[in-house]
Amino acid sequence: MRARYPEPVRAPTLSELRTRYVEKGRPLPAALEAALRQDPRPGARALLEQIARRRRERRAEGQRLRWMLEFERALWDRKIVLVAGIDEAGMSPLAGPVAAAAVVLEPEWRAEGVNDSKQVPPERRIELAAQIKREARAWAVAFSEPEEIDRLNIYWAGIAAMRRAVEALGVTPEHLLIDARKLRDVPIEQTRIVKGDERSLSIAAASILAKTARDARMLAYHGQYPAYGFERHKGYPVPEHLAALEKHGPCPIHRRSFGPVRVALGLPPLE
Repeated sequence: MRARYPEPVRAPTLSELRTRYVEKGRPLPAALEAALRQDPRPGARALLEQIARRRRERRAEGQRLRWMLEFERALWDRKIVLVAGIDEAGMSPLAGPVAAAAVVLEPEWRAEGVNDSKQVPPERRIELAAQIKREARAWAVAFSEPEEIDRLNIYWAGIAAMRRAVEALGVTPEHLLIDARKLRDVPIEQTRIVKGDERSLSIAAASILAKTARDARMLAYHGQYPAYGFERHKGYPVPEHLAALEKHGPCPIHRRSFGPVRVALGLPPLE
C-alpha cells in the first residue's frame, strides 16, 4: 500500500491575515509580525500599518471606556455595587411608545463600542444589546404607550417608563445613574448626569437596550401600518412621515398630543 503524506500547510494570504488581525481584531502573534516585517511586498507593509492603526484605535477605545466608568467606579469604591444606569428612547417621535431601560453592570465590565445609542450603528447596537443582556448582572426594559403619553404628557410618560424599568430589574439597586432626569418618587440614592449616555457606561448600556427594544416594536408596527414607513424612521417626524401623516391621517399608535398629529386631525394645538 502506498504511503500517504500529510498535505503541506498553506500559508494564509494577506487578505486572510487582514480579515483575521484587522477586521476581527485578533492579537497578531509576534512570530507572524516579525515575518511580515521581513516581507518585501507593499501589501505586507500596508497590512502592518493597518494593524498598527487598529492597535491605536483599541487603546483609545480602552481609555474612553475607562473614562466612562468614572461615576460607577466612584460608587464601587464606596462598596456600592448594584449601580443601575437608566435611560429612555423615543421622546420625540410622533408615534409609538417611549422605551426605558435599566442596567446593572458587573464591576469593571466593558465592551468595545458601548456609547450613546445614537452614535452606534444599528447592526452594532443589536450585537451590543445581546451582549449586555448576557453579561449584565440585571437589566429590564419598560414602555409607556401612546395613550399614556397623551394622558400624562411626554415628560412624565418617560419618567413612568424609567420607574417601571427600575422596578422590573429583579434586584434592588443601591444607586441610580440617570441621563438628565431624577426619579423623585423612587427612594434610592440617585445621580443626575447631563449627557449621561455619553459619560456613563451604565447609562450608555441602558440607552442601547431602550433604543433596540423600541426599534423592534416599531418594526412590528410596520407590519400593521405599512403606509407610514415605521421600519425606516421609527416614528420620528421626518419629511417622509409627515407626508404619510398628511395623506393617510393618524393610525392608532400616533400620539394625539403631538402638534403634527393634531394638525392632521384638525385639532387645535395644546397649551
